[in-house]
Amino acid sequence: MKEKTVCGWAQSHELNRVYHDAEWGLPLHDDAKLFEFLILEGAQAGLSWLTILKKRENYRRAFDEFDAAKVARYGEKKIATLLADEGIVRNRLKIRSAVTNAKAFLAVQEEFGSFDRYIWRFVSGKPIVNRWKTMKDLPAKTKESDALSKDLLQRGFKFVGSTICYAHMQATGMVNDHTVDCWRWCECAKLK
Repeated sequence: MKEKTVCGWAQSHELNRVYHDAEWGLPLHDDAKLFEFLILEGAQAGLSWLTILKKRENYRRAFDEFDAAKVARYGEKKIATLLADEGIVRNRLKIRSAVTNAKAFLAVQEEFGSFDRYIWRFVSGKPIVNRWKTMKDLPAKTKESDALSKDLLQRGFKFVGSTICYAHMQATGMVNDHTVDCWRWCECAKLK
């Protein structure tokens, strides 16, 4: 039986493949999961996504299953505990940004009713379906990720540059960046 064609980056490690096949590019409308990806994408800055995937379960444990209300209440004692946790990226700025982002996330939920309602406005409420032939064709950022980044920064979020925002948009299915020869491209193109 012939193996399905997948995006090139997913072939480098089994964790990448599982993530690619089960999550990447699927339209996501769950606030808790959107918050998780926001924190993980920020943690990934300057690192490989595989590094974060390997630490993902540790992040879930360390950050109270990404409960934004709990993370927003983290004080210095909890931050010190996180800085000592070898299971996550122990970068002071990234850990503090998670707390800052949790507070800003809750403010957005309050203003818009949900983070989902807020963030999907940047793609007019439906995924952008791209038709890339190779992974080299994918941009690092777009006008939509520029606009999202600018707005998040104005709302007090940290580690939300345009490249990080675009990675978040890819992960949460706001854009379908599977290559057209990948079996997931067609599957994701059907979803909203």
